[in-house]
Amino acid sequence: MKMEIFFDEGKKVNAIYNGHVIKTDQPVEASGNGSSPAPFDLFLASIGTCAGIYVKSFCMQRQIPTDDIRIIQSMSYDNDRGLVGKIKLEIMLPPDFPAKYKSAVINAANLCAVKKHLINPPEIEVEAKEISVIPV
Repeated sequence: MKMEIFFDEGKKVNAIYNGHVIKTDQPVEASGNGSSPAPFDLFLASIGTCAGIYVKSFCMQRQIPTDDIRIIQSMSYDNDRGLVGKIKLEIMLPPDFPAKYKSAVINAANLCAVKKHLINPPEIEVEAKEISVIPV
């Protein structure tokens, strides 16, 4: 698996992955244009959207409508560490959601691969290499 990161104008840093360009920018207050989400925003969104696909798949397999289901994600900042200290996902279910599936839909959300990677984080290695230029 590889992803190519490249720089665009201003504070824009983008990625090419699986044929998609994933665009990022910094907010205006950080000298960006605010034209795209910041990388950290994408990280946070990946948690809720990952849980969301598991919830949606669970419901689709049981022919439970998902139009009125929402996930509200809230983050609490830990000032001592200077990092997000807690992320809470609230699955908002409509009144007609089958009560027998309430705990199962929570279990489905907990299967999220992003969450699993946060619990067991990968090693991140950074190195710098010179670009090899092949003579023409």
